[in-house]
Amino acid sequence: MRYIHFGHGSGLRVSQLALGTAMFGSRWGYGCDPGEAIRIFDAYVERGGNFIDTADSYQYGEAEEVLADFVAPKRHELLLASKYTMQPAPERPLLSIGNARKNLVQSVEGSLARLKTDRIDLLWVHMPDGVTSIDEIMRGLDDLVRAGKILYIGLSDFPAWRTARASTLAELRGWAPVCAVQFEYSLLERTADREIIPMAEAFGLGMAGWSPLGGGMLSGKYRRGEEGRATAFPKLVQFEDSSERTTVLDTLLAVADDVGAAPSQVAIAWAMSRGIMPILGPRTHAQMLDTLGATEIELSSEQKGQLDAASAVSLGFPHELMAQPAQVKRLGGGIPERVAALPRPVM
Repeated sequence: MRYIHFGHGSGLRVSQLALGTAMFGSRWGYGCDPGEAIRIFDAYVERGGNFIDTADSYQYGEAEEVLADFVAPKRHELLLASKYTMQPAPERPLLSIGNARKNLVQSVEGSLARLKTDRIDLLWVHMPDGVTSIDEIMRGLDDLVRAGKILYIGLSDFPAWRTARASTLAELRGWAPVCAVQFEYSLLERTADREIIPMAEAFGLGMAGWSPLGGGMLSGKYRRGEEGRATAFPKLVQFEDSSERTTVLDTLLAVADDVGAAPSQVAIAWAMSRGIMPILGPRTHAQMLDTLGATEIELSSEQKGQLDAASAVSLGFPHELMAQPAQVKRLGGGIPERVAALPRPVM
């Protein structure tokens, strides 16, 4: 396992793959028991993994409870990340959902108790609730950083403009900064290329991508008639329901054949080549071992180009307008030489 700096300002050194624990437990009716979970955890850590990603809502808190005993012996060797916002229990108590400061504080206190630890290394805001202002969110997070209950701040599934505002507010007001962003990213879901990734690069934020296999579709198992999340727990799953997605999977299978690796390994290696830290979400030990093989794959420029082309999304306005040769020329691109030599800002 290689290591990366998670963003340009935090100094965090994390493994190139994160372990997601949404499948640790069975309260959702789909997941794995503690025995299988510890086998998954141990396989990840033994390969050098150090980024554990969980949430108060995963398996209605069971994922955090299961993790507590796994993490304890290696607590200082691991970056433990959790989230708040989502439904933490089946009965959905009104004041226990959303981004409000009250829920933030009580969610963190609940996670600390379940995880049996005195701090959360990285707390993600799971997603925007559409109501709470970013000012309230960031001030509440800063209070928890100052109290020592969390160390770093991340925003998950936020639009780029809200993350940019949060980062700017924190800088201007002297609050704890946003360290990282998390979003869905795979060969099947690349719309983050339009705004989120350029924003994160401009602000120097770490980038983590969930569902790098599209809920299992990019493993090729559904074409083989096998079962998985798409058949037993059809949530947050991508389906082969268009000619474009068929092209993506065909290309992936061809590249995997060239490389001599599993399609899942190639899909994850491709995401890493884009500067994203994939969050693995295995339900079995076998799945964990399979996806860890991605760290041993080096894709050629030609192979990456084939996957890039097959999965590319339209960037839309204004990106495509500004990329037109006539526009580049009007803006000074290419002429004169002394202007062309200047570094270009991230678009």
